[in-house]
Amino acid sequence: MGEQIQAIRGMNDVLPAEIGAWQHLESCTRELLGQYGYEEIRVPLVEHTELFKRAIGEHTDVVGKEMYTFTDRGGDSLTLRPEATAGIVRALISNGMLRGQRHKLWCLGPMFRHEAPQAGRYRQFWQVDVEAVGWHGPDVDAELIALSARLWQRLGISGLTLQLNSLGTPESRRDYRTRLVEYFKAHESQLDADSQRRLGGNPLRILDSKNPEMQPLIRGAPLLTDFLDDESRAHFAQLRQLLDGMGIAYEVNPRLVRGLDYYNRTVFEWITQSTGAQNAVCSGGRYDGLIAQLGGEPTPAVGFAMGVERLVALLLAARSLPPRRPDVYVVVNGERAGAEALRLVEQLRDQRPGLRVEVNLGGGNFKAQFRRADKSGAPLALIVGDDELARGVVALKPLRSDSGQSECGLAQLAAAVDAALGAPAPAHG
Repeated sequence: MGEQIQAIRGMNDVLPAEIGAWQHLESCTRELLGQYGYEEIRVPLVEHTELFKRAIGEHTDVVGKEMYTFTDRGGDSLTLRPEATAGIVRALISNGMLRGQRHKLWCLGPMFRHEAPQAGRYRQFWQVDVEAVGWHGPDVDAELIALSARLWQRLGISGLTLQLNSLGTPESRRDYRTRLVEYFKAHESQLDADSQRRLGGNPLRILDSKNPEMQPLIRGAPLLTDFLDDESRAHFAQLRQLLDGMGIAYEVNPRLVRGLDYYNRTVFEWITQSTGAQNAVCSGGRYDGLIAQLGGEPTPAVGFAMGVERLVALLLAARSLPPRRPDVYVVVNGERAGAEALRLVEQLRDQRPGLRVEVNLGGGNFKAQFRRADKSGAPLALIVGDDELARGVVALKPLRSDSGQSECGLAQLAAAVDAALGAPAPAHG
């Protein structure tokens, strides 16, 4: 026997035991986004490396250390997408979708970053990405945040905290960056290796450090909010007013910066404490300069990304998932019954398209089949046997109640299943 090939570190299989949580999250998200007027877009997994360098920033950890980049056979430098916003913006520009138009878009799929795998963070990870392109004011920021709050409600996820900040304009951030560098240089001996590296390239990321020894120094750093321009200050005040009006609780966190260079003004994160450490399950903000930076017409935009694996973990912990079980398990007894059961079940599926039916396949005695029926969680068993078929009937046996076994004619099977499951019969019109 050959040596087993293992999965690549940080790239995980999603097994059937978990897939119900993924599907529930995806269907709730798809439905809610449709209700808010968002349309799905699908963009490639692979883009030119230059796109991410220009969009995310050369000095970010993502571009500097985490991207999966390779040279293809044509000699082009290509990268597996580390996030979706840059690709969506590229698609809008490439397909001539700007020119004063507005778009509400969303995308779901895998992203790739070569970072240390840990709980809820993998090298291939899935994200839902939501973008509103073409709106200037804080009202769209507020609606996006309200949409995310409503999603947690629908999913039955509680205990998330909304953190909010404003990064101002690139100009006001430049002034702040200068002051921040002066402050950290004056305390350079107290910086850890990561922060010393960031000091030259992306000093705002030092504020994001999780190193406990760095926290007193970070607490003493100048605040970005003290450097905001008047317009950004007004935008942020209005956003807070809108959230207050909708009853959405938040904390202003002046240290919240986000790791990608393209953000300006509003930034926000939904944080969970459930893993014992602070973890963002949803992060976003405004990126008004990115589209022009990538060669499109100057267009304001705001969006967020949600980490699917982290949300799935919260869903599983909350146990708020609908049950995944068949409605009916079909027990088969006899040679003729095997073929007839498959025909009858396909007919039943035609008549009741939403019904989940599992047929016993591969044989097995009566006792073994009923054990499988019980284990499946189905509330009802159908018994299709040679004896029953000779009399033109099928037996129905409730598996989760004490009511006894009954029989029905083959032509009445769909109605009898409805009655046994307590489902209303479909209307005829």
